[in-house]
Amino acid sequence: MSSQLRVERLQELIKQEMSKMLLKEIKDPRIGFVTVTDVEVTGDLREAKIYVSVMGGEEKIQESLEGLQSALGFIRREIGRRIRLRFTPEISFALDTSLDYGEHIQKLLLKISHEEKEREPIEDNPAGSGGETKIS
Repeated sequence: MSSQLRVERLQELIKQEMSKMLLKEIKDPRIGFVTVTDVEVTGDLREAKIYVSVMGGEEKIQESLEGLQSALGFIRREIGRRIRLRFTPEISFALDTSLDYGEHIQKLLLKISHEEKEREPIEDNPAGSGGETKIS
């Protein structure tokens, strides 16, 4: 159990340090609005996969991932310096598409809701006047 707790603590520490680096230290112009959403570390603490979310189109996403990849040496060195470990984990980046997926689901739910409202029957004569119309 303590091993799992250590992995979880390390994941949170890497997430915090990576977020700080993105905010203040990494100045690559290719890296746009990038958010660290999650970190997964293997049980032996040798590998870490950092999940990032990128705002923008497909081109901006690719540029940001390329920028992160080119800063990988700096990122790994800084994480090793800031978090005292016997071995600094090998780092890889993965695009987190859960926010896009959530937005897609939200749009589908709104569309279904809108279609349901259009299907609701409209009462022809709610006042009960018998449908008589007086023409003068």
